[in-house]
Amino acid sequence: MSTTVSTDGPITPSAMSDLWYMIRRYPLGVAGAIIMSLFVLAAIFADYLAPLDPFSTNARASLARPNDVYLMGADMMGRDVFSRLIHGARISLAVALGATLIGSGVGAAVGLACGYIGGWFDLIVQRVTEVMQALPLLVMALVITASLGPSLRNTIIAIAIPLIPTVARVIRSNVLSLREMPYVEAAKATGMSEFRIAVIHVMPNTLAPLIVLATAQLGSTILTEASLSFLGLGVPEPYPSWGRMLSESAAEYVRTAPWLVIFPGLVISLVVFGSNLLGDALRDALDPRQRG
Repeated sequence: MSTTVSTDGPITPSAMSDLWYMIRRYPLGVAGAIIMSLFVLAAIFADYLAPLDPFSTNARASLARPNDVYLMGADMMGRDVFSRLIHGARISLAVALGATLIGSGVGAAVGLACGYIGGWFDLIVQRVTEVMQALPLLVMALVITASLGPSLRNTIIAIAIPLIPTVARVIRSNVLSLREMPYVEAAKATGMSEFRIAVIHVMPNTLAPLIVLATAQLGSTILTEASLSFLGLGVPEPYPSWGRMLSESAAEYVRTAPWLVIFPGLVISLVVFGSNLLGDALRDALDPRQRG
């Protein structure tokens, strides 16, 4: 009776082993992923996690201190701060993800076209991106929001447009090196069209820096949205926004009701901190030059 010996090579590590390796190799990145996952889950299940209606007012509970009913206190209109923070995660994350996806998608397309086509098209687009990059992200977002008016859609557009030049220049620099690779020359030799080569062979190889850049920009978009809301140009009332919660209480109630400033500030700091940790870990994991 013969026995069959497997010669398929070494046993592949299990998913649990891969997860444990990632935890040991990038503990800060895992911590950032956990923080961001908690905020995403809070935004998804905000209706079930919020103990009170974030829009209902109670004059008797105006500026109530944190207690068993109002876990993080109440604002000047008697609205539960904890419930508004949970529902505010929907606004902040929706703006951050929407602006990052739009800005990264358009920027990647522009960078791919500039790097692969080159010539006068690249020259003109690069001059435009340099002019756009001369203005800080917040300043350009302020100008666009003031022109379009405060709303959720306009806030996403206002933050997405300033992200395009940075993404376009990063992708362009990668495409300039990738278009000279042997596999691109081989694809040209087979008669493949330039468009298919750019989309099928060049673009997928720029995904690693694009993912890292998008994750790193996630924190800056959240800060920008909070700044716009703080200045009254972000998402309008009655929708809860972390930045607007700060703007309504920072100047007048910072001494008499400090919880109105402390808790929104902590939430903004925590989500930006988590996104930065996750972005740094992705950069180290996806960049071969950062690997040990």
